[in-house]
Order: sequence, then C-alpha cells, then structure tokens
Amino acid sequence: MGDFTLPPLDWATLVGFLGTILIVSAYAYLTAKDDPNPFVLHGMNLLGAILLSISLLVHTNLPSLILEVIWISVAIWGLAKAVLARRAKP
Repeated sequence: MGDFTLPPLDWATLVGFLGTILIVSAYAYLTAKDDPNPFVLHGMNLLGAILLSISLLVHTNLPSLILEVIWISVAIWGLAKAVLARRAKP
C-alpha cells in the first residue's frame, strides 16, 4: 500500500471546511428544532454553499461545484419564501 498524506491546508481548503461545518450545522439545527427559523436555516445553507463553491473554484471538482450551485439556488428560494411569508403576516 502507498503512503497516505494529507493535502496542505491552504486558505481554500479551510474555507471549504468552514462551509461544510455551516451546512452540517444547518442540518443539525433543522433536526433539533421543532420550529426552525427559516432565515437561520437557509442563511446558514447559503453561506456554507458559497464558501464551498469558493473552495471548489480553487480545487476544481465540477460535480460538487454544480451541487453547490443548486444548493445556493434552493437556499435563495427558501429565503425568498421566508421573506414573502413574513410580509404576508398581519
């Protein structure tokens, strides 16, 4: 077997790890709360996906980058729905 070495932890990798932590934390928040705040949930997902996308632009992985673009789109959609729902309340 060959030796396994970790890649260097450059700024893009650290940004990617932060994005991963945000997305996983958003999922944990959704699971833990009975009535999660959609601004917190979708905001964390949006920021996490943006950070992962930045990382993926440096360390290119096209399928993962496409996933993050979709994740960003869904998070923006969720935030838009939350804004509209808040405006509709009397």
